Amino acid sequence: MKFLETSKLYSLNKSTYINLRWIAYIGQLSTILTVQFFLQFKFNYLACVTIVCLGILTNIYLTFKVKENQLSNFSATAYLSFDIGQLGFLIYLTGGITNPFVFLIIIPAIFSSQYLNIWSSVILASFTSMILIILTFFYYDLPHPEELHFHAPEYFLYSIPISIFIGLIFLVYFGVKFGSESRIRKKAYDKMQEIMAKENELLSLGGQAAAAAHSLGTPLSTILLTAKELQKEFGNNEKIKKDLDLLVVQSTRCRKILKKLSLNPNIKDEFIDSEVSLYDYIFEIVRSYKELSKKKFIINSKEFNNPINTYKSSEIVYGLRNFIGNANKFSNEKIEIFLNSNKKNTEVIIRDDGPGFPKDLIDKHKLGEPYIRSVDEAHILKYGLGLGTFIAKTLLEKNFANIIFKNSKESGGAEVIIKWNNKDLINI
Repeated sequence: MKFLETSKLYSLNKSTYINLRWIAYIGQLSTILTVQFFLQFKFNYLACVTIVCLGILTNIYLTFKVKENQLSNFSATAYLSFDIGQLGFLIYLTGGITNPFVFLIIIPAIFSSQYLNIWSSVILASFTSMILIILTFFYYDLPHPEELHFHAPEYFLYSIPISIFIGLIFLVYFGVKFGSESRIRKKAYDKMQEIMAKENELLSLGGQAAAAAHSLGTPLSTILLTAKELQKEFGNNEKIKKDLDLLVVQSTRCRKILKKLSLNPNIKDEFIDSEVSLYDYIFEIVRSYKELSKKKFIINSKEFNNPINTYKSSEIVYGLRNFIGNANKFSNEKIEIFLNSNKKNTEVIIRDDGPGFPKDLIDKHKLGEPYIRSVDEAHILKYGLGLGTFIAKTLLEKNFANIIFKNSKESGGAEVIIKWNNKDLINI
């Protein structure tokens, strides 16, 4: 199973869950013993201790018998249901809805909303609500001194479960909401790491190139030697003389390149090794698109007065390439790129003459978020899920850039403004 597929699964970390349960059981046992022996209130503490010990046994089972580091969604739901029932029975014996610790019963459902799927949260929230209703009408008296009898009005007693129920729904809803957003963002970050890993693989090809140079050296020498012999023998033949000369020249050139790679296996492209300005980044990226696209690319660098050279960053290359590629994809005829700089700031503006960013995403400030959908039916197939834009934005922001998305007043198309503070750009 692929990594990105396994990251979609809902699970609960066993060690974290076990530690939380130990804290809960120690707290429950301490409270029971304090009320019985320090406050000396009369209640069925033996039954309460038995219930807590039953929970401790399940935790010991989880610790030593369950080998998986991640509890599946089903197993986690079952254990959390047990926790709700165990705490509900404990509260039933110690005052029911009048017990000041009754609010703790909503914790398992809230906990599940962060880590498990929505159906598990619905099941646990429903089970918790059922327990609250039972505890409102059926329970043993709250432990208290014999001379004191605590009686609360019925409307007060009924307001307690209602307030807890409202809090339960509110917290579970936001837990599910934030949990799903966290999982979506994690999935997008995983995808970004996968892409950057592929980019870094390209940088590690130096050693492989050296090995290829070593292996190709002998056959290439044979080819060159054979070409020179043919040149000596048929050099006067006008029909093949030019072809033989070209074969010798190109073989010699290949031999020099392979020799260079053999001497330095870490050799890289001059563009990668050198310090470059943003103009160099843009020029190289645009040149690669011009080979494939029939659209017109215009680079305007008249206001590029203070170019700053930095070492080439694969993250910046990917970010700029993504935005320029999107402009090429959506534009009708041309893509304009403006480079502006002064003593304080440097910015790149990428503008196209296409349909522009979807109005619903611009208005809601959702551009740059992963896995989003536009309702614009005319271009919905082109827009995708915004994952590429999210990755490009994240990588550029990691390199101190500030990204602004808007629709251009000049061309009517999309416009992306990428801005750096010169102090930050120097440190890249």
